[in-house]
Amino acid sequence: MGKGFFISKTVAAICVVAAIGAAATIIALSVVYDQEKSKNLDAPVTTAEPGTTTQPTTPSTPKQPWQLYRLPDSLSPVSYNVTLRPQLKPNNDGLYIFSGHSTVVFTCVKETDLILIHSNKLNFTMFEGHHAVLRGVDGASAPSLKTSWLEVPTQYLVIQLSSPLQAGSTYELFTEFVGELANDLGGFYRSEYEDDGVKKVVATTQMQATDARKAFPCFDEPAMKAVFHVTLIHPHETVALSNSMNYEPVNITTSDGMDLIQTSFEPTEIMSTYLLAFIVCDFGYARSDPGAEILIRVWARRKAIEEGQGDYALEKTGPILSFFEKYYNISYPLQKSDQIALPDFSAGAMENWGLITYRETALLYNPTVSSNGDKERVATTISHELAHMWFGNLVTTRWWNDLWLNEGFATYVSYLGANYAEPNWNMKELIVLNEIFDVLAVDALTSSHPLSSKEEDIMKPEDINALFDTITYNKGAAVLRMLSSFITEDVFSKGLHTYLEEFKYQNTVYQDLWKHLQMAVDETGIRLPHSVEAIMNRWILQMGFPVVTIDTKTGNVIQKHFLLDSNSVVNRPSDFNYEWFVPITWIKNGVAEDQFWLLDKEATNSNMTLGADDWLVANIDMNGFYRVNYDSGNWERLLAKLGTQHKDIPVINRAQIIDDAFNLARAKMIDTTLALRTTEFLKKEVEYIPWQTAVRNLDYFYLMFDRSEVYGPMQAYINNQVTPLFKYFETLTDHWTKIPDNHTDQYNQVIAISWACKTGVPGCKELTTTWFKEWMQNPDNNRISANLRSTVYCNAIAEGGVVEWDFAWSMYKNATIASEANKLLRALSCTKEPWLLNRYLEYCLDPEMIRKQDASATIVYIASNPVGQSLAWDFIRAKWDLIFNDYSGGFSFGRLIDGVTRRFSSEFEYKQLLQFKEDNTDQLGSAAPSLEQALERTKTNIDWVVLNKQPVLDWFTNLT
Repeated sequence: MGKGFFISKTVAAICVVAAIGAAATIIALSVVYDQEKSKNLDAPVTTAEPGTTTQPTTPSTPKQPWQLYRLPDSLSPVSYNVTLRPQLKPNNDGLYIFSGHSTVVFTCVKETDLILIHSNKLNFTMFEGHHAVLRGVDGASAPSLKTSWLEVPTQYLVIQLSSPLQAGSTYELFTEFVGELANDLGGFYRSEYEDDGVKKVVATTQMQATDARKAFPCFDEPAMKAVFHVTLIHPHETVALSNSMNYEPVNITTSDGMDLIQTSFEPTEIMSTYLLAFIVCDFGYARSDPGAEILIRVWARRKAIEEGQGDYALEKTGPILSFFEKYYNISYPLQKSDQIALPDFSAGAMENWGLITYRETALLYNPTVSSNGDKERVATTISHELAHMWFGNLVTTRWWNDLWLNEGFATYVSYLGANYAEPNWNMKELIVLNEIFDVLAVDALTSSHPLSSKEEDIMKPEDINALFDTITYNKGAAVLRMLSSFITEDVFSKGLHTYLEEFKYQNTVYQDLWKHLQMAVDETGIRLPHSVEAIMNRWILQMGFPVVTIDTKTGNVIQKHFLLDSNSVVNRPSDFNYEWFVPITWIKNGVAEDQFWLLDKEATNSNMTLGADDWLVANIDMNGFYRVNYDSGNWERLLAKLGTQHKDIPVINRAQIIDDAFNLARAKMIDTTLALRTTEFLKKEVEYIPWQTAVRNLDYFYLMFDRSEVYGPMQAYINNQVTPLFKYFETLTDHWTKIPDNHTDQYNQVIAISWACKTGVPGCKELTTTWFKEWMQNPDNNRISANLRSTVYCNAIAEGGVVEWDFAWSMYKNATIASEANKLLRALSCTKEPWLLNRYLEYCLDPEMIRKQDASATIVYIASNPVGQSLAWDFIRAKWDLIFNDYSGGFSFGRLIDGVTRRFSSEFEYKQLLQFKEDNTDQLGSAAPSLEQALERTKTNIDWVVLNKQPVLDWFTNLT
């Protein structure tokens, strides 16, 4: 995320001399690059052939193949030879550029006189008036080029031929080009950092989903797999990395007199373009023992490596790789596993085959500064990316409409790999809290979408990018976890093995996985009510999920499509009428009962009829992707059990009861006061998962009511609930001088302090401000526990003013450890001073102040502050044009819209959202689905506040 033929150093050197000669021509193009950039990088959405009048393209009725976003099936790539030279210093025009040339060998599958190959933001050397040179291979005769041009809207280099290519023949296409090594975090881009005051530049890549075409012309679709031969030309004192092992570097002198290094790499395995990676940097690395079967290296800034920040990643990569080799029953396909932490990276990490790229916070760990949460993120992210080395890289889905299968699977099994690496962390439980609860809230909106879409519905790059969302990752993980549960993990693993074996180095659709899992089910004799495909299609081909209502008086069990807004209208049709085949696991009086399949809208299970003293909990450990409601009698018995012997109910189900109740209340299926009653037992609870679930749901009450008269009584109630937890951890840690041994206890200690300070528990604010002041007095000696820094920083900055804010900003700018910088970045949003928050917002769009990769998250942090929410909303509306056009590579537009609008609960805010949609119809891109979700959520919030404000006020008042 390759073994192949070997070429000698002599041959490699001869090849590179030819490459440099060609590159000299390309370098000359950089003189006019700035002018040409305006033609190709910012061209209007039009279609033209040379010598014709330019007319606007009509996207709804394309007439020509180059107006379609999908490649025709007439050509199939075999291999690429790509040589690239990134310039790590700006040219005379102040531009960072790269130059290169590429030869793609392809087979003609169907006779055609047209070559379409993806190209975006590249300027080409012209050969006899054309953008490329075509040659025949193995005796084939190549037709002459008739005309060629760049089709900007669909990102093609279009070549029309004088006569057809012959089916079954092989050809090669040669191109030379120049591109900008921009800081846009996509394609071949540059990342910058300072080392002892010296600016350093890294040339690196992010190809997924459709940006390989920004680095070199290519057939940039997942099914267009090929072998890649990569050569990088780079300065001395830098190292070149790519997916494969490198040959011995060669010293060369270019035609412009530059002494450089040429590094060529062994051919890759056959793979998709989006998995290609190449990097030029001066990083250091930590590596596995010389005798290790697989070479493992962790790369990062030299200081980070010297400080041991890569040691934890190195320590855990080997065991996690071993786990997945056993889990898939297939050896790791490559010779090496390089992992590199980049100062600028838009995603959390990227599974490039053999050269995985990460944000620094997702790979580096310093035990004196990083928290247990930072450590968990490193373990789960490494596990997620390594899972892809087989599932996603070795076998790849045919098109992006099945992205959920790739990312959902990796999300699910990342917790299995992390659990193997850290067996004391209870990672198999934490997936419910970290992944599943969140997506249940999103999938309960009518603006949600099915996991799997039709191929024809996902065409444009913005359509593809919009799929990288919570539904794809989290729901994908949840339904695969559910499947693994009801067929058993062993059977699931066996099916994966045969699936990967049959389709290695190929592409698939999701039905291929169902087929192999069914084979494993049949071989082991597991009985299911329907086939795997029939069961699972209902979970992936229709959006949403059911709420299962169990009446313990009659044993009646009913399913219904769960919607947060019970009045909303579902406009998306479903072939299954929004019914599911539901595996119901349950316990009665604490004893596990036989699994029950709900196969229709309604059924009866006499075993679920209870006596007056019995109680029932369904969906054990949240293995199923559904919510559960009960008759009022069972709800009362569950509340009584929680109040007297809460440990009789499994810890995940204690959390589930809270989360289900609050969401059922939002859907008007139960009273909101019943949901609030599920939090009363928390005075006795010390486990993290129920507490974290409760505070997440109570956060919604703060979002809706922190500007109303409900706020005071609500604060008093929560203060009463959290005070015992605060005192519990004060004792457990010997007055805050020790760190709890248990992983989740360390998390819960943070909740105790954060909510104690938030609600005014005596002694809490004094504690955090004292710690922060001690640090201010001695900046070189931060004695605040790494686990507590986020909450201490936030509370101290909230209680302080400009002095505290400026100190924290100074510490952020000087931080050498990414996780520490991230804590400070978030804490700076906690100030209550509007002018500081406005200044901070301006910093977000200044890359010298805040890296592009962090800008959207920082705006969302500010919006989460009641003082900052309206400021952030005004800011993104005023700056949307700049954000959309200049920050597209580093912004998650969907998360930005989602984060800034979460507090919306008035008609005025709803109308503002509608106006924003109208004003920016043509430049919403991947934010469009999130904007629809925000509109729906705001409408739901408005109705909920009207209905619940008074009873909630009365309930809190009566209990305080």
